[in-house]
Amino acid sequence: MIKKSLLSSLAVLVLYLLFWPVQVDPVSWQPPQDLGYSNKFPPNQQLSQLHRIELKGDIGPEDYAMDVNGNIYFSLLGGDIKYLDPNGEVHEWVNTGGRPLGMEFDKEGNLIVADAFIGLLKINPKKEIEVLLDEVDGIKINYADDVDISDTGKIYLSDASSKFPAKDHGTFAASLLDITEHGGHGRLLEYDPKTKKAVTLAKGFNFANGVSMSHDQKWVLLNETGNYRILKIALNGPKRGETQVVINNLPGFPDNINRGANGLYWFGLVSPRSKPLDMLSGSGFARKVVQRLPAFFHPKAQRFGHVVAINDEGEVVYNLQDPLGMYGQTTGALEVGGSLYISSLHETALARTLNPNVQQQVKQ
Repeated sequence: MIKKSLLSSLAVLVLYLLFWPVQVDPVSWQPPQDLGYSNKFPPNQQLSQLHRIELKGDIGPEDYAMDVNGNIYFSLLGGDIKYLDPNGEVHEWVNTGGRPLGMEFDKEGNLIVADAFIGLLKINPKKEIEVLLDEVDGIKINYADDVDISDTGKIYLSDASSKFPAKDHGTFAASLLDITEHGGHGRLLEYDPKTKKAVTLAKGFNFANGVSMSHDQKWVLLNETGNYRILKIALNGPKRGETQVVINNLPGFPDNINRGANGLYWFGLVSPRSKPLDMLSGSGFARKVVQRLPAFFHPKAQRFGHVVAINDEGEVVYNLQDPLGMYGQTTGALEVGGSLYISSLHETALARTLNPNVQQQVKQ
C-alpha cells in the first residue's frame, strides 16, 4: 500500500514537472562562452571601499540624476524620489505611486522618469506629475526602465518587457521571467515632447535596460541585459533604427548606463552571469521544468559590486569590482566632480567612491 502510494505521488510529481502551465515560453539560444573575470575584466577590489549614506529604511536607489544646483535625485523601491543636497542631507521630494527607475533632467528643469509601473513621467519643479506616455503603437508600456534626453529634447525610453508587466510581478521578478524566456520582448521608444508623438525606434531585445545618448548624439546606447551586451542604435539617415554591438560577452547582467567625462560611459553589472541559466539556454523544455520547481531552485542574482567605464569603441577603460558585494547588485554609476555615486537594486544606502577623483583609479 505504501509502495503504491509512493509511486502515485511520484507519477503526480513527474506529470507536474512535465506539464504544469508556467508563465514563460522559453526560446532556445546560444549564449557566448562565459569567460568570467578575466581578459578585459580581471578580478580586483577597487569598489570595495565606498562611503555609505544610509537611507533609514528606504530600499533600492536604482538610478541618479543631478540638477543644476548639484542636488542628486534618486529613485526608490517604495515609489519615492528623494534628493541628496551638496551638504550631504537627504530630503523628501515626491512619490510617483509606482516604481521609478531611470531619470534625467531636461533643459527646463523637469525630471523625466521611467516609472516601471506607470510609464514615462514628467515631474516639474513644483512637484506636479504628468504621465507623458503609457502606450506606443497600441502596445502598453509594461516595464518602463531607463531614459535619456537628446540635445534636441527628444526622449528615449526603454520598455524592458512588453510581455511581463513590472506592476503585476514586481520589477525584479518580471526581469527574471523575461530573461528566462529570452523571447525578445524589449523595445526602445522615441518620444518628441514638441509633437507629443512616440514611435518604436527598435525592438526584439532581451530585456531592454539602460539607455544613454552617445556623446556625439548620433546613437542611443542600450544595455541588453539578457544577452550580456551593450548595443547602439542609429538615430538618423537610412540606417535609423539599425543596431550595432558596442561590447559583447560581459561577465554579468548590465543594468543602467550613463555618460561620464572624457567620452566615457559608466554602467553597472547587477550580478555575475548564472552558470545554470547559461547551461539551460539551449533547452526551452528544461527551463520550463526549472520554472515549475520552488523558487529556491531558480537562478538568482548574486551579491557582487561591479561598475565599468567604456569608450565609444567599446574598450574597457575602468573595471571596478567588489567581489564580496559589500555594496551589491550595482545598477550603475553617476560621475559627479570626479567621484562616482553608485546605485543598487536592493541596497539600503547611497554609495560614493572614497577617492575624490575617479580618473586616478588604476586602470584594469
